[in-house]
Amino acid sequence: MNDSLKARSLRLDDLLRSRSRRSTRNEGSTKDEQVYERIFSAIIAHRLRPGDRLPEDALAETFEVSRTVIRKVLQRLAHERLVNIQAKRGAMVSKPTVEEARNVFAARRLIETGVMDQVVDRLTPAALEELRELTRAEDRALEAGNQRLALQLSGEFHQRLLDVAGNEELSTFLAQLLSRSSLIIAVYGPGWKGASHCESHTVLLNELEAGNVDALRQTMGEHLDELEAALNMEAVDADLPDFKRIFNGILD
Repeated sequence: MNDSLKARSLRLDDLLRSRSRRSTRNEGSTKDEQVYERIFSAIIAHRLRPGDRLPEDALAETFEVSRTVIRKVLQRLAHERLVNIQAKRGAMVSKPTVEEARNVFAARRLIETGVMDQVVDRLTPAALEELRELTRAEDRALEAGNQRLALQLSGEFHQRLLDVAGNEELSTFLAQLLSRSSLIIAVYGPGWKGASHCESHTVLLNELEAGNVDALRQTMGEHLDELEAALNMEAVDADLPDFKRIFNGILD
């Protein structure tokens, strides 16, 4: 990865962590917050994959914290539906079912098409340029063969587009849906290709600049339909991940 893409990746990690806090209290930089951010980012970036087991003892050893801290973090992630905790089986990264995947995209269609009039009304030149820069960064990531970063930038594009509407409740809900979408693509879209999605983002921005609400709604709906249709709906099994390799056993 070149230096500009490395910088973009680091910036995106910050954005992802910021987005995750919208539905939680500001908890400072405590150990449990640091562990939460590391695991959250690993899930969203697909370093931890759906179905990966998350044993408390192994994570506690990796992060050099107590199992109580790990338990608190896992419960928080479970509340956000990124982790599933089962009696006697422990915690694992959530693996959305086909029905859950369909429901997530149905919810996204309702939200992301429904607020286009508010987005048009509140759009500023600075917001439009930020969205165009996200699309350019996504295109650069694709050219560099970095599908993971392109997928993350794609999700950030959708989040920032909705943020323009100024509806904090819908922005928070979409952040949760985007996190779920990342898991869904990890399970059902291992061959995800972002080129056509990046092109759709450019079309959306051109329609946004023109103020064409009806066209925006139609293009957004078709864009989400295309993304859902690309999923193969076949789950994969996963072994216990190598936590020390993923997290390097270090907390800041």
